[in-house]
Amino acid sequence: SNLIKKKLCSGSGEEELFLVVGLLSGICLIVGTMIGSGIFISPKSVLLYSGAVGPCLLIWAACGVLSTLGALCYAELGTMITKSGAEYSYLKECFGPLPAYLFSWTTVMVLKPSAFAIITLSFAEYASAPFYPGCSPPLIVTKCLSATAIFLIVSVNCLSVKLASYVQNIFTAAKLFIILIIVVSGIVLLAQGHTENLSNAFDGSSSSFGSIGLAFYNGLWAYDGWNQLNFITEELKDPYRNLPLAILIGIPLVSVCYVMVNLAYFTVMTTTELLLSPAVAVTFGDRVFYPLSWIVPLFVVLSTFGSANGSCFTAGRLAYVSGREGHMVKILSYISLRHYTPSPALILNGLLAICYIIPADINRLINYFSIAQWVFYGLTALALIVMRFTRKDLHRPVKVPIVIPGLMVIVSCYLVLAPIIDKPEMEYLYCAAFIFCGLLLYFPFVHWKVSWGTKLTSEYTTVFYLSSLF
Repeated sequence: SNLIKKKLCSGSGEEELFLVVGLLSGICLIVGTMIGSGIFISPKSVLLYSGAVGPCLLIWAACGVLSTLGALCYAELGTMITKSGAEYSYLKECFGPLPAYLFSWTTVMVLKPSAFAIITLSFAEYASAPFYPGCSPPLIVTKCLSATAIFLIVSVNCLSVKLASYVQNIFTAAKLFIILIIVVSGIVLLAQGHTENLSNAFDGSSSSFGSIGLAFYNGLWAYDGWNQLNFITEELKDPYRNLPLAILIGIPLVSVCYVMVNLAYFTVMTTTELLLSPAVAVTFGDRVFYPLSWIVPLFVVLSTFGSANGSCFTAGRLAYVSGREGHMVKILSYISLRHYTPSPALILNGLLAICYIIPADINRLINYFSIAQWVFYGLTALALIVMRFTRKDLHRPVKVPIVIPGLMVIVSCYLVLAPIIDKPEMEYLYCAAFIFCGLLLYFPFVHWKVSWGTKLTSEYTTVFYLSSLF
């Protein structure tokens, strides 16, 4: 027992995670996690569903506005409830443990690790591509490289919060550098008169209710990460100042970058060429930067690695907080006394991510579970409205107009319902069934705390404890 306590200690006891994330690291976490592979690889998805250049650029800008409004809601929540875990803590405070548990169950088991897996798979594809000119890298190579990246990132995050923050800062600087190069190149090309692809920008626009919703889905996927700082509120220095300030600096910066990068793409590619391009940024580099076009895939590799690091950093905190509250196995609430990191929670996220890279294609899984993500975004915005009336006693250093969370609830409802109404599929039912399957574990292990369940989880915790010593 004494040996075990030297290795790990419960986060609910005297040992807690240190306040080591400052304003710069907070901005880099937001920017570095939001700017992953999406803006370099998948702008064509927004164009495909919007139908033309004009609506495409408007949707990218609107997604930036929506992300900023959502993040402002989270700024109020994060400074009012200064607990890590983001939506988990806010849903628990407002609606009780059941919605919070369903959020942690869905996010810890599927959303976070599968997103981690997809980002590292993108990293692996670009990192291995130079070694297989003229053809796609073998699947086994990309998956092994992806697993290696997961192992490396999890190791860095387990070793030191500061080290993980330094890695995030460095890779964020790298991705902002390549974005600056692309944007400046686009401005130069526009000044030279390359505007033919921007004329008649609204011809062929889509008017489909579902298609516009899917265009927003794909745009908001590239913006995903605007709530990442709320997952680590307890490690943020002066959260009352740094949380809203990091949000107000980071998200508008990303929004401007995204719109300007897409504008740069249209200076050298027609809509057809952009839709046929396997990787839009690489095609842009081949046409504009040759013979130095290799710098684009190199920086995409750096960008995806930094985004994966940010995803891992925050995912471990959600599992840690839900374990501390008794909604996950207790060992997830333990932190390393040597490194002061939530190692068990980080390792769980890494192991699940490796499991998700084994199937042939997990992109469909992510697409269907994205609806679940927006259900929880909408519930969190609703929680902010409800607590304006039920928790008037809470201190609110930041207070947004109530119309903003109201708008977020309406947008969330639209983004959840539009794809289902436009194209109903059984997979949506499967996702809902998985989410509510969590109730089969919630009632016996969390709500009723049956004796045999408590004994079983205690034995597993002891086994994992002992294995951590070796």
